[in-house]
Amino acid sequence: MTLSELLKRSGKIVADNSPAILTAIGVTGTLTTAFLTGKASFRAAERLTEESYDLPTKEKVKIVWKLYIPAALSGAATVAVIIAANRVGSRRAAALAAAYSLSERAFEQYKEKVIATIGAKKEQAVQDSLAQDRVRNDPPGSREVFVIGGSETLCHDAFSGRYFTCDVESLRRAENETNHQILGDGYASLTDLYYRIGLRPTAMSDEVGWTSDVLLGMKFSSVLTEDDRPCLSINFVAGPIRNYHKFA
Repeated sequence: MTLSELLKRSGKIVADNSPAILTAIGVTGTLTTAFLTGKASFRAAERLTEESYDLPTKEKVKIVWKLYIPAALSGAATVAVIIAANRVGSRRAAALAAAYSLSERAFEQYKEKVIATIGAKKEQAVQDSLAQDRVRNDPPGSREVFVIGGSETLCHDAFSGRYFTCDVESLRRAENETNHQILGDGYASLTDLYYRIGLRPTAMSDEVGWTSDVLLGMKFSSVLTEDDRPCLSINFVAGPIRNYHKFA
């Protein structure tokens, strides 16, 4: 490997890991600043003892202020590094959100084209087949099943991959109540829907939701588990989007 290639590869590694590197530098800078401040305070106390504690405050500052220069420089550098790390993280989060939105729009366009080409019934058959594959590949026997209410109907949430018991009437009621919230407030999150169903929110459910432009629509596929138990697979007509509250 040539020196040029080595430098190029090293630069890429540093760029890819810049948030972690900057965070580590920030932590080190914080500790260094604390150490230098303590050291300066100790030396300042010694010098003031030599000069006399009876001096006015202004005179004391003149005697010791230079001792705190290293700590001040270290603190300023640490603040700059922390701000830089935050900016890098914010830019990357914005880029990821933009990429997610583009992928989401592309998928919706693809789905519309599929429906227009093969028809809604055949498209639903494909969805049912995919739902069956998801349940077969991730059976409830290997997952926790959340028991909600008194229903014994097994359900599978395609978005979070969770199994729970519910009934179609309760699910439709949760859908209608969530759409009522969307029409009133302009938006609702996936967490709002989960709360109405009786499911705990996930790490992602607060980040996505629906707006009044595209209301929540739930669709069901009847599938069988590996032990031939009937299961209702739940998906959405239009998936929840990021930054939903900004489009309301």
